[in-house]
Amino acid sequence: MSSHNVRVFISHAWNYSDVYDTLSKWIFDGGNWSSGQASVKFIDYSVPKNDPIHDAKNSEELKIAIYKQIAMSHVIVIPTGMYAAYSKWIEKEIKGSNAYKKPILAVIPRGQTRKPEIVIDNAAKEVGWTEESVIKGIWELYQSN
Repeated sequence: MSSHNVRVFISHAWNYSDVYDTLSKWIFDGGNWSSGQASVKFIDYSVPKNDPIHDAKNSEELKIAIYKQIAMSHVIVIPTGMYAAYSKWIEKEIKGSNAYKKPILAVIPRGQTRKPEIVIDNAAKEVGWTEESVIKGIWELYQSN
């Protein structure tokens, strides 16, 4: 039986940490995943509120530190909350994802009808707001890389 360690970066705004918390729980606390004969373990490469990048002295150093996390990730997950349309950091994370050729999974929150173009235009795949669709989306993007 083969084993896959899939590194995932979840983009988020700390002001909307409930979205991050839900996605993190689904992806990293969901238990033992498998695909066929392969076991799959998702590893968190995000920058959560409870473990921020402490040594960044300014926004440029923070960008470099975030890009480092993105570079080491296999898949970038971005929820499409409308705050993403106005977030300079999500825009930078998308630019980093593109620079390192990391696929973006856009996750559309339940009931949301409007989607920020910046996320949708850069996403390799869109999924709905369910644990199963998020996990399957990450796995598909990981396999296609």
